[in-house]
Parts: sequence; structure tokens; C-alpha cells
Amino acid sequence: MKICSLLPGATEVIAALGLADDLVGISHECDYPPAITHKPVLVRATIDGDRISSVEIDHQVKAAVTAERPLYELDEGLFARAQPDLVITQDLCHVCAVTPSQLERAIGALPQRPQLLSLNPLTLDDIVKDVERIGAATKRPAEARALSLSLRSRLEFIRLQIASVSERPTVACLEWLAPLYAAGHWVPQMVEWAGGLDRLGAAGAPSRQVTWDHLHAAAPDVLVLMPCGFSIIRTLRDLTHLTAHPGWQDLPAVRNGRVFAVDASSYFSRPGPRLVDGVAILAALFHPSHFGGTIPDGARHLDPLDARSR
Repeated sequence: MKICSLLPGATEVIAALGLADDLVGISHECDYPPAITHKPVLVRATIDGDRISSVEIDHQVKAAVTAERPLYELDEGLFARAQPDLVITQDLCHVCAVTPSQLERAIGALPQRPQLLSLNPLTLDDIVKDVERIGAATKRPAEARALSLSLRSRLEFIRLQIASVSERPTVACLEWLAPLYAAGHWVPQMVEWAGGLDRLGAAGAPSRQVTWDHLHAAAPDVLVLMPCGFSIIRTLRDLTHLTAHPGWQDLPAVRNGRVFAVDASSYFSRPGPRLVDGVAILAALFHPSHFGGTIPDGARHLDPLDARSR
């Protein structure tokens, strides 16, 4: 079976099911596992987010949406040469992938129409169920059931590790720093599984723009910075958008030294198996005494008063 996966989370599932060799095309964001990075890249972003600030990215995205310009472009020539039997895409967020109209045009030009699997997860449970949907579409149902069972078991193990905690910290997860966005969809549920109380997001609801007044009212014990698609290093480049604000040092998380940047691209932004690793990261940040008191890989503690990290 020839598979085009235009979603990094789905690409991770395909690889976990032992089908990496069947991939004939991936998106520009598909970077894990390393074994798939040599595959043909069928999608490119029209905005170079590595070279501009969060504010500029936000302005350019909103301008493109208003003008109905695509944020991503599908290489229809490469797509035609791939001639996939299965295309995996999503219709959850048009800011995150090629639009359905672009994809439908490319599919219509193929000599034979492939199977199209569109994933639209809103919660952790949806994401685990999508593993089995991918397994059914790729004729690997047994392997997919085993993977989904493994993910559920790992979540339950994390829950057991924090079952004895007496206090759950209040948490704010920021999906964008300028303007501020509170993380939604599956992230509030991740916070809950990790033993925290999300004060800004709602499970299954979209991420939403918030103000500094909202953030101050939330008064989070823990502040987690996870700008969508950013690595920790990329997040640190934009940290002054927060630390330069006059109300920054009034936040409880800042006063108590509980501000963290996490690898959003790997463990929080993309709906895939590594979200479970993200839950484990959050649990270790919220309840360090239950996890050896060390900062886990995929997270970095920030010195909130001078923006240095360690």
C-alpha cells in the first residue's frame, strides 16, 4: 500500500505500525521517527516561521486567512507521481495543514482515486481511537489495537503514580505568546491526567485568545509555555514577549519559580502517540517529588525573573 501522510502525528502512527516503508509522501512537519525523514515532502509552508517573531507570524496568518490565501501549498506534481492508495489528512485546523480544496483538486487529477482518511481529534480519547482508524485503513488492525492499548496503559500508569497527591496545582498552558492563546483541544485533558487543574483551557474546545487580565485572574501555580509547533529553543527566542510585560512578575508561577518551556512540536501540538509522553512530562513538572525531582527531557525550567533558562 502506498501511503501519503500529511499529518505528523499520523506519520508517527504509520511508522509505529511497521509501515514506514509504505510511505510515499509526508508533510514538511513530519520529522519523527528519524527513519521517515528521507521521504518525499509534499507540503511546504507559505510563511517562514523560523525567521520572524510570534507577533509577525500571527499578523501574517491572520492576513492570509482574511485574504483567503493558503498557508500551506501541496506539491501537486510530487503528489501525482506518488499515486497514493491512502491519503491521511485532517479537517480540524486549516491553519495547520493544506486546505481540503487543495487536496481535493490534487486527488481529482489522479488516474485512480485513493482512499481518504480525515482525522479530527479533539481529545486524548479521540487520538487513541484514531490509532485504530489508521490501523483499519492500513489493514493493520491487530497492531493498532496493541498500540492503542499500550497508550491507554501508560496513561493509567501515570494516573497511579500521582494517585496519592493531596494538592493539584492550578495551571495555565500558553499555546502562543504574542498575542496570548490558551491551549485547548486535548491539552486541558493532558493537564488533568497529569494531576493539574487547567485554569484557562477547556477539554475538547478550541484554543482561544486570552488577555493578560485573563492570565492574572487565572493566577496559575504553574505556567507552561508551549507555542504551537515550537521547540524549546524556538520558544526561548520569543520569551521577552512575556517577561517584558509589566504584569509578568505578579503571576504566582513567576513568583514561585514554576515557569517551564516544553517541546510543543514533539509532545503537545501534534495529535499522536507522543502526547502520552507529554502527559508524563507535565506530571513530573506538577508533582516533582513523585518523579525524582528532576526536570524531564522535553521540558526546561525558566528563571522567570531574568528569562534565563537552565
